Amino acid sequence: MANSIFRGHLVIWLTFIAALILQAAPWPGELAPFRPSWVLLVTFYWVLALPHRVNVGTALVLGLLWDLMLGSTLGVRGLMMAILVYLVALNFQLLRNMSYWQQALLLSLLTLAGKLIEFWAEYLVSDVQFNPEQLWAGVLNFILWPWLFLLLRRVRRRFAIR
Repeated sequence: MANSIFRGHLVIWLTFIAALILQAAPWPGELAPFRPSWVLLVTFYWVLALPHRVNVGTALVLGLLWDLMLGSTLGVRGLMMAILVYLVALNFQLLRNMSYWQQALLLSLLTLAGKLIEFWAEYLVSDVQFNPEQLWAGVLNFILWPWLFLLLRRVRRRFAIR
């Protein structure tokens, strides 16, 4: 019993580490605005699948790790992830009953809101300019969500994570 719980936590955190690595992977300059928010998508999945294990605290820690990894103002992505995960966790039962594409649309809108929260938090701390090209990440998140959902669900079922 304890071994399966440990294995479940390990698999969840390995998916988070993989998402952080994908987030840090370099992209060519002209494709950089299209970089999906891997960390956000993986966190959304685990909050929808296991809200009792992955919650706002997990999102805050992941956001702080994301800030450390990027070398940006500490807490900006932590705040953004905590707010968005709170909204997803608050409505997880409603989101679970939507189709993949409805979930994708809603989560891409949340990604766009997250980009605006990031800008707002950075703007309060330093003088930054808003880059509308960053909003393309929401479109790519819309396209990737159903595939990522199916992949992570397969991982969850393969390792019997409950």
